[in-house]
Amino acid sequence: MTARMRVIVDNDFSGDPDDLFQLAHHVLSPSVEIPFVIGSHLKFGDFFDPSETQAENAAAIARDLLTRLGSDITVLTGSNTALPAPSTPVASTEAADAIIAEAMREDTDLPLYIVLGAGMTELASAWLKEPRIGSRLTAIWIGGPEHEGIGTPLPVAGMVEYNLAIDIPSVQVVFNESDIPVWQVPRNAYRQALVSWAEIDHRLRPTGALGSFLADSLDRVRGYVEAAGRSMGETYCLGDSPLVLLTALQTAFEPGPASSDSVVIPTPIMNDEGWYEDNPDGRPLRVFTALDNRLMFEDMFHKFAAFDHAPRRESADRRDAE
Repeated sequence: MTARMRVIVDNDFSGDPDDLFQLAHHVLSPSVEIPFVIGSHLKFGDFFDPSETQAENAAAIARDLLTRLGSDITVLTGSNTALPAPSTPVASTEAADAIIAEAMREDTDLPLYIVLGAGMTELASAWLKEPRIGSRLTAIWIGGPEHEGIGTPLPVAGMVEYNLAIDIPSVQVVFNESDIPVWQVPRNAYRQALVSWAEIDHRLRPTGALGSFLADSLDRVRGYVEAAGRSMGETYCLGDSPLVLLTALQTAFEPGPASSDSVVIPTPIMNDEGWYEDNPDGRPLRVFTALDNRLMFEDMFHKFAAFDHAPRRESADRRDAE
Protein backbone atom coordinates (compact mmCIF):
# COMPACT_ATOMS: atom_id res chain seq x y z
CA MET A 1 0.00 0.00 0.00
CA THR A 2 1.25 3.47 -0.88
CA ALA A 3 1.57 5.98 1.95
CA ARG A 4 -1.07 8.71 1.94
CA MET A 5 0.48 11.02 4.50
CA ARG A 6 3.52 11.75 6.63
CA VAL A 7 3.06 11.57 10.39
CA ILE A 8 5.58 12.81 12.97
CA VAL A 9 4.87 11.08 16.28
CA ASP A 10 5.63 13.09 19.46
CA ASN A 11 4.80 11.43 22.77
CA ASP A 12 5.89 10.98 26.38
CA PHE A 13 6.71 7.29 26.17
CA SER A 14 8.04 7.04 29.73
CA GLY A 15 4.58 7.78 31.12
CA ASP A 16 1.18 6.13 30.74
CA PRO A 17 1.63 3.17 28.33
CA ASP A 18 -1.30 4.19 26.12
CA ASP A 19 1.36 5.85 23.94
CA LEU A 20 2.96 2.44 23.25
CA PHE A 21 -0.34 1.23 21.81
CA GLN A 22 -0.54 4.36 19.66
CA LEU A 23 3.02 4.05 18.35
CA ALA A 24 2.72 0.34 17.57
CA HIS A 25 -0.61 0.90 15.82
CA HIS A 26 0.81 3.75 13.73
CA VAL A 27 3.89 1.76 12.73
CA LEU A 28 1.69 -1.15 11.60
CA SER A 29 -0.50 1.13 9.47
CA PRO A 30 0.80 1.06 5.89
CA SER A 31 -0.96 4.26 4.77
CA VAL A 32 1.32 6.28 7.07
CA GLU A 33 4.93 7.27 6.49
CA ILE A 34 6.66 8.13 9.78
CA PRO A 35 9.76 10.30 9.17
CA PHE A 36 10.77 10.10 12.84
CA VAL A 37 9.47 9.71 16.38
CA ILE A 38 10.07 12.17 19.23
CA GLY A 39 10.42 11.13 22.86
CA SER A 40 9.14 14.05 24.93
CA HIS A 41 8.97 14.98 28.59
CA LEU A 42 6.21 14.53 31.15
CA LYS A 43 4.93 16.87 33.80
CA PHE A 44 7.78 17.34 36.29
CA GLY A 45 7.63 14.81 39.12
CA ASP A 46 5.27 12.51 37.22
CA PHE A 47 4.17 9.30 38.95
CA PHE A 48 5.49 7.16 36.09
CA ASP A 49 8.85 8.89 35.67
CA PRO A 50 9.93 11.49 38.25
CA SER A 51 13.44 11.74 36.79
CA GLU A 52 15.03 14.76 35.16
CA THR A 53 15.85 12.75 32.04
CA GLN A 54 12.31 11.97 30.95
CA ALA A 55 12.89 12.73 27.26
CA GLU A 56 15.91 10.42 27.09
CA ASN A 57 13.93 7.72 28.86
CA ALA A 58 11.00 8.23 26.50
CA ALA A 59 13.26 7.93 23.46
CA ALA A 60 14.82 4.72 24.81
CA ILE A 61 11.40 3.17 25.42
CA ALA A 62 10.25 4.12 21.92
CA ARG A 63 13.39 2.57 20.41
CA ASP A 64 12.78 -0.65 22.34
CA LEU A 65 9.23 -0.89 21.01
CA LEU A 66 10.35 -0.17 17.46
CA THR A 67 12.96 -2.92 17.74
CA ARG A 68 10.22 -5.33 18.80
CA LEU A 69 8.30 -4.25 15.71
CA GLY A 70 11.31 -4.74 13.43
CA SER A 71 11.28 -1.04 12.53
CA ASP A 72 14.27 1.20 11.84
CA ILE A 73 12.39 4.50 12.23
CA THR A 74 14.61 7.16 13.79
CA VAL A 75 13.80 8.25 17.35
CA LEU A 76 14.82 11.74 18.45
CA THR A 77 15.08 13.12 21.95
CA GLY A 78 13.07 16.19 22.89
CA SER A 79 13.62 18.68 25.69
CA ASN A 80 13.44 17.65 29.34
CA THR A 81 11.85 20.97 30.25
CA ALA A 82 8.91 23.11 29.22
CA LEU A 83 9.25 26.45 27.45
CA PRO A 84 10.51 29.10 29.89
CA ALA A 85 7.98 31.57 28.41
CA PRO A 86 5.57 31.70 25.45
CA SER A 87 8.04 33.82 23.52
CA THR A 88 11.09 31.63 24.16
CA PRO A 89 11.83 28.23 22.61
CA VAL A 90 13.69 25.63 24.60
CA ALA A 91 17.38 25.32 23.96
CA SER A 92 17.90 23.86 20.51
CA THR A 93 16.94 20.19 20.27
CA GLU A 94 17.37 17.80 17.38
CA ALA A 95 13.63 17.18 17.54
CA ALA A 96 12.54 20.79 16.97
CA ASP A 97 15.09 21.17 14.20
CA ALA A 98 13.85 17.96 12.56
CA ILE A 99 10.24 19.22 12.60
CA ILE A 100 11.37 22.33 10.73
CA ALA A 101 13.35 20.32 8.19
CA GLU A 102 10.47 17.92 7.53
CA ALA A 103 7.91 20.70 7.21
CA MET A 104 10.07 22.63 4.77
CA ARG A 105 10.72 19.70 2.42
CA GLU A 106 10.01 20.40 -1.24
CA ASP A 107 10.49 16.85 -2.57
CA THR A 108 7.12 15.40 -1.51
CA ASP A 109 3.44 16.26 -1.85
CA LEU A 110 2.31 14.02 1.00
CA PRO A 111 0.43 16.04 3.64
CA LEU A 112 2.27 16.34 6.95
CA TYR A 113 0.72 15.79 10.35
CA ILE A 114 2.39 16.03 13.73
CA VAL A 115 0.51 13.97 16.30
CA LEU A 116 1.03 14.94 19.92
CA GLY A 117 0.09 12.69 22.81
CA ALA A 118 1.61 14.89 25.51
CA GLY A 119 2.83 18.50 25.51
CA MET A 120 3.61 20.79 22.59
CA THR A 121 7.15 21.75 23.57
CA GLU A 122 8.93 20.71 20.38
CA LEU A 123 6.25 21.97 18.00
CA ALA A 124 6.07 25.37 19.70
CA SER A 125 9.86 25.66 19.71
CA ALA A 126 9.99 24.76 16.03
CA TRP A 127 7.38 27.40 15.13
CA LEU A 128 9.12 30.08 17.21
CA LYS A 129 12.33 29.35 15.32
CA GLU A 130 10.69 29.05 11.88
CA PRO A 131 7.10 30.39 11.64
CA ARG A 132 6.80 29.33 7.99
CA ILE A 133 6.11 25.76 9.12
CA GLY A 134 2.64 26.85 10.28
CA SER A 135 1.11 26.58 6.82
CA ARG A 136 2.91 23.33 6.00
CA LEU A 137 1.57 20.89 8.61
CA THR A 138 -1.46 20.03 10.73
CA ALA A 139 -1.14 19.39 14.47
CA ILE A 140 -3.38 16.78 16.13
CA TRP A 141 -3.27 17.13 19.91
CA ILE A 142 -4.58 14.88 22.65
CA GLY A 143 -5.06 17.46 25.36
CA GLY A 144 -6.80 20.43 26.86
CA PRO A 145 -9.95 20.70 28.96
CA GLU A 146 -13.52 20.66 27.77
CA HIS A 147 -14.82 23.68 25.89
CA GLU A 148 -17.86 25.37 27.37
CA GLY A 149 -20.99 23.83 25.94
CA ILE A 150 -19.06 21.05 24.15
CA GLY A 151 -18.89 17.83 26.12
CA THR A 152 -19.42 17.02 29.75
CA PRO A 153 -16.83 18.71 32.00
CA LEU A 154 -14.75 16.57 34.31
CA PRO A 155 -16.18 17.25 37.78
CA VAL A 156 -12.91 18.29 39.41
CA ALA A 157 -12.82 22.02 40.12
CA GLY A 158 -9.63 23.79 39.06
CA MET A 159 -7.95 20.68 37.64
CA VAL A 160 -5.64 21.56 34.75
CA GLU A 161 -5.83 18.89 32.07
CA TYR A 162 -2.71 16.70 32.26
CA ASN A 163 -1.17 17.14 28.80
CA LEU A 164 -1.75 20.88 28.97
CA ALA A 165 -0.10 21.01 32.40
CA ILE A 166 3.07 19.50 30.92
CA ASP A 167 3.83 22.79 29.16
CA ILE A 168 1.21 25.56 29.24
CA PRO A 169 3.49 28.11 27.49
CA SER A 170 3.90 25.79 24.50
CA VAL A 171 0.14 25.53 24.08
CA GLN A 172 -0.09 29.32 24.39
CA VAL A 173 2.35 29.61 21.48
CA VAL A 174 0.37 27.22 19.27
CA PHE A 175 -3.11 28.47 20.20
CA ASN A 176 -2.51 32.18 20.79
CA GLU A 177 0.31 33.10 18.43
CA SER A 178 0.82 30.59 15.64
CA ASP A 179 -1.07 29.94 12.42
CA ILE A 180 -0.75 26.14 12.78
CA PRO A 181 -3.99 24.29 11.93
CA VAL A 182 -4.96 22.28 15.01
CA TRP A 183 -7.27 19.30 15.45
CA GLN A 184 -7.89 18.96 19.17
CA VAL A 185 -9.04 15.87 21.06
CA PRO A 186 -9.83 17.41 24.45
CA ARG A 187 -10.31 15.57 27.72
CA ASN A 188 -14.02 14.80 27.28
CA ALA A 189 -13.25 13.17 23.91
CA TYR A 190 -10.11 11.18 24.67
CA ARG A 191 -11.72 9.76 27.81
CA GLN A 192 -14.08 7.90 25.46
CA ALA A 193 -11.20 5.70 24.24
CA LEU A 194 -11.91 2.88 26.68
CA VAL A 195 -11.06 -0.79 26.41
CA SER A 196 -12.01 -3.37 29.01
CA TRP A 197 -9.62 -5.61 30.86
CA ALA A 198 -11.61 -8.52 29.42
CA GLU A 199 -10.73 -7.32 25.91
CA ILE A 200 -7.07 -7.00 26.84
CA ASP A 201 -7.01 -10.49 28.37
CA HIS A 202 -8.89 -12.26 25.58
CA ARG A 203 -8.07 -10.29 22.42
CA LEU A 204 -4.59 -8.93 23.03
CA ARG A 205 -2.62 -11.04 25.47
CA PRO A 206 -3.04 -14.39 23.62
CA THR A 207 -1.89 -13.06 20.24
CA GLY A 208 1.85 -13.37 20.86
CA ALA A 209 4.92 -11.39 21.86
CA LEU A 210 3.68 -7.91 20.93
CA GLY A 211 0.27 -8.44 22.50
CA SER A 212 1.77 -9.81 25.70
CA PHE A 213 4.28 -6.96 25.93
CA LEU A 214 1.57 -4.32 25.60
CA ALA A 215 -0.82 -6.10 27.96
CA ASP A 216 1.96 -6.42 30.54
CA SER A 217 2.59 -2.67 30.33
CA LEU A 218 -1.01 -2.07 31.44
CA ASP A 219 -0.74 -4.70 34.17
CA ARG A 220 2.14 -2.78 35.72
CA VAL A 221 -0.06 0.31 36.00
CA ARG A 222 -2.86 -1.73 37.53
CA GLY A 223 -0.37 -3.14 40.00
CA TYR A 224 0.81 0.34 41.06
CA VAL A 225 -2.74 1.53 41.55
CA GLU A 226 -3.91 -1.52 43.46
CA ALA A 227 -0.81 -1.40 45.67
CA ALA A 228 -1.96 2.09 46.65
CA GLY A 229 -5.29 0.66 47.79
CA ARG A 230 -7.38 1.78 44.80
CA SER A 231 -9.32 -0.11 42.16
CA MET A 232 -9.21 0.76 38.46
CA GLY A 233 -12.52 -0.92 37.75
CA GLU A 234 -12.99 -2.84 34.51
CA THR A 235 -11.62 -0.44 31.88
CA TYR A 236 -8.46 1.35 30.80
CA CYS A 237 -8.27 4.53 28.73
CA LEU A 238 -6.06 4.23 25.65
CA GLY A 239 -6.36 7.96 25.22
CA ASP A 240 -3.60 8.38 22.62
CA SER A 241 -5.17 5.96 20.13
CA PRO A 242 -7.30 8.69 18.47
CA LEU A 243 -4.05 9.92 16.91
CA VAL A 244 -4.17 6.79 14.73
CA LEU A 245 -7.90 7.03 14.07
CA LEU A 246 -7.66 10.59 12.79
CA THR A 247 -4.71 9.91 10.46
CA ALA A 248 -4.22 6.33 9.28
CA LEU A 249 -7.93 5.50 9.36
CA GLN A 250 -9.23 8.37 7.26
CA THR A 251 -11.80 7.74 4.55
CA ALA A 252 -10.84 6.27 1.17
CA PHE A 253 -12.36 9.07 -0.91
CA GLU A 254 -12.02 12.74 0.03
CA PRO A 255 -9.69 11.64 2.86
CA GLY A 256 -10.67 12.76 6.33
CA PRO A 257 -11.69 11.42 9.75
CA ALA A 258 -15.34 11.28 8.68
CA SER A 259 -16.48 8.61 11.14
CA SER A 260 -15.70 10.77 14.18
CA ASP A 261 -17.75 13.83 15.11
CA SER A 262 -16.22 17.27 15.44
CA VAL A 263 -17.12 20.94 15.55
CA VAL A 264 -15.16 23.95 14.31
CA ILE A 265 -14.87 26.91 16.66
CA PRO A 266 -12.68 30.03 16.85
CA THR A 267 -9.44 29.11 18.57
CA PRO A 268 -9.70 30.46 22.11
CA ILE A 269 -6.91 32.16 23.99
CA MET A 270 -5.13 29.81 26.38
CA ASN A 271 -4.43 31.67 29.61
CA ASP A 272 -1.72 31.16 32.22
CA GLU A 273 -4.06 29.14 34.43
CA GLY A 274 -4.64 26.51 31.76
CA TRP A 275 -8.13 27.55 30.70
CA TYR A 276 -9.75 29.11 27.66
CA GLU A 277 -10.73 32.73 27.09
CA ASP A 278 -13.11 33.63 24.27
CA ASN A 279 -11.47 34.85 21.07
CA PRO A 280 -14.15 35.38 18.41
CA ASP A 281 -11.52 36.33 15.83
CA GLY A 282 -9.42 33.22 16.42
CA ARG A 283 -8.55 31.00 13.46
CA PRO A 284 -10.65 27.82 13.03
CA LEU A 285 -10.00 25.06 15.58
CA ARG A 286 -11.38 21.58 14.89
CA VAL A 287 -12.53 20.03 18.16
CA PHE A 288 -13.43 16.35 18.20
CA THR A 289 -16.45 15.44 20.28
CA ALA A 290 -17.09 11.75 19.57
CA LEU A 291 -14.68 9.05 18.40
CA ASP A 292 -15.26 5.98 16.24
CA ASN A 293 -14.00 3.53 18.84
CA ARG A 294 -15.25 0.53 16.85
CA LEU A 295 -13.05 1.32 13.86
CA MET A 296 -10.11 2.43 16.01
CA PHE A 297 -9.93 -0.59 18.32
CA GLU A 298 -11.01 -3.30 15.87
CA ASP A 299 -8.28 -2.15 13.50
CA MET A 300 -5.78 -2.07 16.37
CA PHE A 301 -6.56 -5.56 17.66
CA HIS A 302 -6.48 -7.06 14.15
CA LYS A 303 -3.18 -5.40 13.21
CA PHE A 304 -1.53 -6.49 16.45
CA ALA A 305 -2.75 -10.05 15.96
CA ALA A 306 -1.62 -10.09 12.33
CA PHE A 307 1.85 -8.92 13.37
CA ASP A 308 2.14 -11.56 16.09
CA HIS A 309 0.95 -14.32 13.75
CA ALA A 310 3.10 -13.32 10.78
CA PRO A 311 6.20 -15.48 10.14
CA ARG A 312 9.30 -13.58 11.10
CA ARG A 313 11.88 -12.84 8.40
CA GLU A 314 14.67 -14.57 10.30
CA SER A 315 12.63 -17.77 10.35
CA ALA A 316 12.22 -17.61 6.59
CA ASP A 317 15.95 -16.99 6.17
CA ARG A 318 16.75 -19.94 8.39
CA ARG A 319 14.49 -22.21 6.31
CA ASP A 320 16.13 -20.97 3.11
CA ALA A 321 19.57 -21.73 4.52
CA GLU A 322 18.52 -25.26 5.44
